[in-house]
Amino acid sequence: MRASDETRDAGHARYTYRLRLSRAAGRALRAEWDRCRWVWNSCVASSRQAHCDGEKCGPAHLDKLLTGWRGEHEWLRGGASVPQQQIIRDFAKSRAKALKDIKARLPMRQRAGMPRFKKKALAAVSLNYTLRGFRLKDSRLHLAGGIVATVVWSRELPAAPSSVRVYRDALGHWYASFVVETRVQPFPETGRVIGIDWESRRPPPPHPTTTTSPTSNMARTRRRNLPGINA
Repeated sequence: MRASDETRDAGHARYTYRLRLSRAAGRALRAEWDRCRWVWNSCVASSRQAHCDGEKCGPAHLDKLLTGWRGEHEWLRGGASVPQQQIIRDFAKSRAKALKDIKARLPMRQRAGMPRFKKKALAAVSLNYTLRGFRLKDSRLHLAGGIVATVVWSRELPAAPSSVRVYRDALGHWYASFVVETRVQPFPETGRVIGIDWESRRPPPPHPTTTTSPTSNMARTRRRNLPGINA
């Protein structure tokens, strides 16, 4: 098969765009993040308690806890379940990475560390949605929970996105990062080559006017500036 006809899979790539939100949409996203942050902190507390009791705390156990939390708290049940499930996935990955580093006996400076509590004033807002939690309609982003955001399309998406991450930076600007599948298609072969002729196998000699090294010039300037040398 020729290179021009060959197409290889290259995994996935992220395409990030600016979001324009109304005041109601901004309040709704911040409320969703408060719920997800509470879920994360509850996972941290449950993980530490499970460690003290010698029990396991995997994603399946955390999913059961989330079901119980949503049943107990009406305000938590009022939010979308997709970002809450995704933050549990993120917590499980972070905890698994920390346990793997501990098992591998990596130095402390190289370990990821166990997940910690997220403080409201310090934690960055970040919400993940899968295909069940978002859709694109009329060039606008519709999120679970009835949240609608206008996307500033600086370029077109090469394919349909499989997930999106909505986050806010330190300046208060909102962004949407779409994950799409990408492919690499090599350029067609032309038979042409590029050559560089050095005209010599040895590097060029130094310029004949260069008689002193920069080190000697620096030493001479240092001696000249020292007090008492020229007195």
